[in-house]
Order: sequence, then C-alpha cells, then structure tokens
Amino acid sequence: MAWGQAVRIELSDEERIELQTRIRRRKIARGDAMRAEIILLAADGMSNLGIAEKLRITRVTVATWRTRFAAKRLDGLLDEPRPGAPRKIGDDKIAEVITTTLEKLPAAATHWSTRSMARASGLAPSTVHRIWRAFSLQPHRSETFKLSTDPLFIEKVRDIVGLYLNPPDRAVVLCVDEKTQVQALDRSQPILPLRPGQAERRTHDYKRHGTTSLFAALDVKIGTIIGTCMPRHRAADFRRFLDMVEKNVPADLDVHVVMDNASSHKTKLIRDWFAKRPRWHVHFTPTSASWINQVERFFGMLTDDQIRRGAHRSVRELEAAITTYIDAHNADPKPFRWVKSADEILAAVQRFCQRTNAIQDHSA
Repeated sequence: MAWGQAVRIELSDEERIELQTRIRRRKIARGDAMRAEIILLAADGMSNLGIAEKLRITRVTVATWRTRFAAKRLDGLLDEPRPGAPRKIGDDKIAEVITTTLEKLPAAATHWSTRSMARASGLAPSTVHRIWRAFSLQPHRSETFKLSTDPLFIEKVRDIVGLYLNPPDRAVVLCVDEKTQVQALDRSQPILPLRPGQAERRTHDYKRHGTTSLFAALDVKIGTIIGTCMPRHRAADFRRFLDMVEKNVPADLDVHVVMDNASSHKTKLIRDWFAKRPRWHVHFTPTSASWINQVERFFGMLTDDQIRRGAHRSVRELEAAITTYIDAHNADPKPFRWVKSADEILAAVQRFCQRTNAIQDHSA
C-alpha cells in the first residue's frame, strides 16, 4: 500500500458505541482512549495527517492503529504482548493471597499487613503489595457506617429530599442543628509556620480553655447561615435560637425546618413554641441519618477550615473565630447542590442492605 493511501474505515453501530464509550469512560488508559478517538475520526473521513494534527501525535501512529483496526477490528486496538521474563507467580497463588486476605485474619492481629501476608504466603512484601493494588485491596483501611432503624425512614427521606429538590412557594427551608462541645484548644508550644519544603508544625499536646455550642440554621436555597454560640445546648437555649431565627425570616414566608431528633428539640417548651406559630413546619430527619441534614456539611467545612488547626486561648477567641467564619461565608454564600432523588437514595440503601445480608449469610 502506498504511504499516502489511508485505509478506509467503516464502523458498525456496535463498534461506534463501544469506541464512544471508551472515550467517555473515566477509568481507562489514556492510550486506549486515544486509539478509540483515532478510529472514530478516521470513520468520519478525516485524513491521517488531519487526525495527527488534531490529536497532536505522529502520522505514523495514526496509520498504525488505523491499519490494525481495519485488519482485526476492536481486537486490533489491544496492546500486543511485550517481551520480558515470564511471570513467576501463577494464578493459583494470586487467588490464594486474595482469598486469604478476604476470608481469613492473622492469628494475632485484626487485619493483614504486607509483611504478615508475605510471611503467611511465602511471597515478598512488594509482591503482596502489587497483588493488593491490582485488585484494589486495602486491609489497613477501615470505614464506619450505621443504618437507620427508623420505622418511618422511607417517608422521612421522601419528605426532606422533596423539600430540597422542590421547595414550596412563598417559603424558606432551613436546616437546623447544633455543633456541641466545640473546644477552645491552644497548643502547648508556638505553632511553627509553613515554609518552602516544610509543612506547618504543631505540638501533639494542647491546653483546654473551655467549650461552646454553635446553633446554626442553613438557608437551603441561598446558602446563608444564621448562627450563634451559647455556653450550653438545652431546650431553653434552642428556643432562644429559634427566636433569633424568626427575627431574620420575613414575616410573610412559611418556614420549613429540617432538624434531628435530639431531646432538646422535642421538649414541651419547643413543641409549644412551634404550636403558637402555624407558619413554622417541622420535618424530623430519620434517626442515625445526620447526612440528610445539609447544615452538617457546613459544620464539616467550619471544622476543616477554622477549628481543627486553629489555636484559641479562650472561649471568647473561639467564638470570635466562628463568627468571623460565618460572616465570611455569608458574604459570598453558595448553596449546596442536592442531586440525589429519594428513589436513588432508597435504592442505594437497599443495595447496601442486600450486600450486608449476603456477607452475614456467608459468614454464618
């Protein structure tokens, strides 16, 4: 074939869909995505030189993959076996390491390490590490979870998510909660600041200077925060906070409040407060489901940005820092974007429960 004659590419519907999927897929090697794009451009009638200029690769590379696809179709885009020493560890040994990792525990530990697995399997720690990495196994990591046992879980999820995705007209939706026992901590020695090539350093020990509790209400639509700090978090304190919120909400709007089932939220004092205000509507989150209350996301941001690495020599300093953070947040508010529908959330919970039950049945 002459150099200037490019192989003509015609794709079936299935081949085009597969190539387009490879380009859009997030977890795919860059080379595989590039080859798929070469073939799609070739099928659209683009010349080798045009494809090379568009993708910033050589014309030889374009011609090579175009020719291989014409000869072997999708199989032609796979990497050919490369020269090198044959693999010394067989599939059976790899399966043994994986099975042991998933189904057994070491005699004197709660989880496997590369060294303990190496001793148990007779392999080198580096080999165990490569096997684990290839199969996305991380025995050293552990995460927590807790499923809600609320009998009205489904109804509450649909109610609250409905408020987030389709808020009622002439109403404001507020996510309310307290961040309790926020400690004013100061390091026992001065913090050494960030320097080129060196992270900020601080002592591991600290001095306690008291605590405060932050009451906060997040406007779901706008993203602003109404917040105040109080020494305690009793029902009387919560009522004072509600009075403060009421003063900041236009009188002609209904108020929908999303909050958890804390005892201070359900006392007679609070029930009477809501009963006297018919424009206020309370929506309780399911038990053990704080993730559905959007103000918890703000508390996480506050902790990461201000509290965790801050040094506060008094409760007054801590409260001033919290107030400054809220003011800065409200100066440029950005609402959190809720994207999951109630059906999607419930389906995910159902899948998790099914997997959990399957694991328990297998372990029994």
